[in-house]
Amino acid sequence: MTDAIEFNAELIRRYDKAGPRYTSYPTAVEFHHGFTADTYAQHIALSNQRGGPLSLYFHVPFCDTVCFYCACNKIITKNRQHAQPYLENLYEEIRMQAELFDTNRVVEQLHWGGGTPTFLTHQQMRELMAHTRKYFTLADDDKGEFSIEIDPREADDATIKLLRELGFNRISLGLQDFNPKVQKAVNRIQTEQQTFSILDAARREGFRSISLDLIYGLPHQTVESFSDTLDKVIAASPDRLSVFNYAHMPDLFKTQRQIATADIPLPQVKLQILHRTIDKLTAAGYVYIGMDHFAKPDDELTLAQQNKQLYRNFQGYSTRAECDLIGFGVTSIGKVGDAYVQNVKTLPEYDEAIKAGKLPVLRGVELDEDDKCRRDIITRLICDFALDIPAIEKAYQINFSDYFADAIADLEQFAQDGLLQYKWDSIEVLPAGRLLIRNICMVFDKYSQQARQRFSKVI
Repeated sequence: MTDAIEFNAELIRRYDKAGPRYTSYPTAVEFHHGFTADTYAQHIALSNQRGGPLSLYFHVPFCDTVCFYCACNKIITKNRQHAQPYLENLYEEIRMQAELFDTNRVVEQLHWGGGTPTFLTHQQMRELMAHTRKYFTLADDDKGEFSIEIDPREADDATIKLLRELGFNRISLGLQDFNPKVQKAVNRIQTEQQTFSILDAARREGFRSISLDLIYGLPHQTVESFSDTLDKVIAASPDRLSVFNYAHMPDLFKTQRQIATADIPLPQVKLQILHRTIDKLTAAGYVYIGMDHFAKPDDELTLAQQNKQLYRNFQGYSTRAECDLIGFGVTSIGKVGDAYVQNVKTLPEYDEAIKAGKLPVLRGVELDEDDKCRRDIITRLICDFALDIPAIEKAYQINFSDYFADAIADLEQFAQDGLLQYKWDSIEVLPAGRLLIRNICMVFDKYSQQARQRFSKVI
């Protein structure tokens, strides 16, 4: 699989513009306040008629310290007592949402994200899972995809043992970079021992998948310094790796203002880091899944991609395309049927809604047929690196070349540049186009042009 991705610096420089990461289509930029809790309830009712499994996402926003690069919704506090009132409201939201869903629908996917989910005490973790099991039917055969994001600085062997007992079978470990100078610049001091002891504990407890998160483009990073981190990570042999591009957007994210722009690697250095990363990971046997994600050849993500069963949602790549996603907690996003919904963003707003007995819905969007057609195309391209055009024409009763006449010139240019092969019946993304898949998807996105200033660069 070493030929699955091709690094072409000239093409990358030419196409490196801002664009969505497509964890949804339409993206969250298009969510609006006309979508209410009543609208959400209507889509749940339609979803129950169709049936099918569920996916649950719980947002735990608390962090002990701030990482300067972070663009997530978080609350920085060292006072662990702040989590309890939030959890009490979360339990009530679980109850209210569960009342609207058919209890026979099995939860096949569950994720705790943040923030730092392991900010919670062991007792709080037990209580949150107990409340979840009280109101929802969770898959109990360990075939579900139950995952949690872990800060290795906020966990130990006992934590990992507890999480496995609670039903988690996948973990994602935040790392970013082992270099001390880089860690100091982003305010995340994390040792190799802290990181790999948690990875080893997860293996001992029988976690099915272990992922490590890295970021390239952080202050003071060099090709050689990041290469050293990669060598240590490869030696640890995680099942999956996410290697994200740091998007420096201090106007949007206040914590990033703590990072000196002058310390950030120049664009050509970032490209060199990315090139070295691709070479090292593919040489070590990892498969490029897409959008900064790598996995071992026998990983479920790799197998799902080979079988054209891969899916993408707000947690990244997934093997559970058929699940409706329910979001719990502040800022969480769900997808139910043909609609996306997002909760309120602040603790006071969340508390007010829950205390009033209302679902804490802030905004959302309902998809029309055009949205669904474009979403299917973008999803297949970003997951399969290919598109079956007759299948799209049959599903949506369209003539592809007529319906997307405004995209044909771009597709032909991509083909001329060696990014893809475009024929009347298919689009096949070539190895040189895989790093630029966001650019290819954007030609089918009717919203991205006016919203582009809200997105980071594709590379």
